[in-house]
Amino acid sequence: MPVGTKYDLILKNVRVVRPGQSTVERGDIAIAAGRIAQVGHDLPVSDAAAIVDGRDRLAFPGLVDAHMHTGIYSPLEKDALSESRAAAQGGVTSSLNYLRSGQYYLNKGGPYAELFPEVLQTSEGRFHVDYAYHLAPLDSRQIGEIPLLIERHGVTSFKIFMFYGGYGLHGASSHQHDFLMIGEDERYDLAHFEFVMRGIKDAVTQYPHLSDAISLSLHCETAEIMNAYTKIVQREGKLTGLRAYSAARPPHSEGLAIAIASYLAHETECVNINLLHLSSRKAVEAALTMADAFPTIDFRREVTIGHLVLDYDSPAGALAKVNPPIRSRADVEYLWETLLAGKIDWVCSDHACCQHEMKVDEGKPDEIFLAKSGFGGTEYLLPALLTEGRKRGLSLHRVAELTSWNPARRFGLPSKGDLAPGCDADIVLVDPDRSFVVRAEESESTQGYTPFEGLELTATVTSTYLRGRLIYDDGKIVGSPSGKYLKRPC
Repeated sequence: MPVGTKYDLILKNVRVVRPGQSTVERGDIAIAAGRIAQVGHDLPVSDAAAIVDGRDRLAFPGLVDAHMHTGIYSPLEKDALSESRAAAQGGVTSSLNYLRSGQYYLNKGGPYAELFPEVLQTSEGRFHVDYAYHLAPLDSRQIGEIPLLIERHGVTSFKIFMFYGGYGLHGASSHQHDFLMIGEDERYDLAHFEFVMRGIKDAVTQYPHLSDAISLSLHCETAEIMNAYTKIVQREGKLTGLRAYSAARPPHSEGLAIAIASYLAHETECVNINLLHLSSRKAVEAALTMADAFPTIDFRREVTIGHLVLDYDSPAGALAKVNPPIRSRADVEYLWETLLAGKIDWVCSDHACCQHEMKVDEGKPDEIFLAKSGFGGTEYLLPALLTEGRKRGLSLHRVAELTSWNPARRFGLPSKGDLAPGCDADIVLVDPDRSFVVRAEESESTQGYTPFEGLELTATVTSTYLRGRLIYDDGKIVGSPSGKYLKRPC
């Protein structure tokens, strides 16, 4: 910073969107040493080393995409580069990634004490945005590592994939030990889920000063229901595409899993529970019922932008296969109804880059049961939420809460999620009146397709700042990767 100036940068003439505020104020944002130093009106240009005219654009807090899967289908060192570029393109400045041992992801088993330092070493210098990891304990040894992961590595969020007990990532599987790469004496079942919860409860007791940041996320689907219904759908042959996949993994499978997980959380006093990617009316109703039944549990409810935009009649077909499935239009509208009522805590992308040659079967590209699960979308998270939310009266400050403030607070990132003095200068400038049509070829992701292809979105991210440094501007990534690992709580 030059002598005589107070700030590195002042963003002039922006409309500041903050969580918890009922109005959007026009003003300036001053940045010093990577943090927001002041938000006000007519800040003197002589106080800053650099001035950027925001041209009356909306300024949102950098998005905290709470649910991504960087490294699931491609090597982490490759995926981190490309998919964090897509994140920056969409205004995401904090990428929180679910990760586990076993097939896909790390493609090896063993203790996280050995595996996770390798992950951190591979990640360093590869992300264009700040990043963190949620980890899934798959065996008893990994449950025992929870305190080590918290204390040594700042991993304070963990995950259970409930359906893995009798199902694979893409369909039925009878080789779960090979898939998860766990010992023959281990079982990934309800008892294991209980012991994960007890391990997290013990960690909260051990680290009471971190209790607000330590949480458990659950992918709630029931393997037994899915196995049975998949056989029925395939045997009858009446449904195809996304409708078939939704019927094969029916909404009540979600609801039942939520009920089981919630009771176990109550039984084990595992109080911070995140119910991930709720996709249907039945799932949301189960989640709300469990919150009433167990008021001592601090439930948080998540939906994805895919489940808010796409329904099972989407022309994307197998390209939109994801777990849990894309549902009916009635389910989509119920998700919106619940979100507008303030009963959804955050919206994420569930970004999992799966390139076309891997996504669909070469000989039968339309066969839904042969397709891989998951797709990218972090680059469309904010534009799509603004587009669809505007139609339904979703306020701008609520968008900031759903995409930044709420996930930042839940996952131990107190310096993220707001445009207030002292916060990291993670800032997204948005032109709310600039429309664009989604084209996969214009994405920074290497996926090569998108199930959102052809959608017209009515808001455009124009610039993204990470800790005061411009990383995306006017359709281009700026500079080399500068993302930092977020050892939590930060």
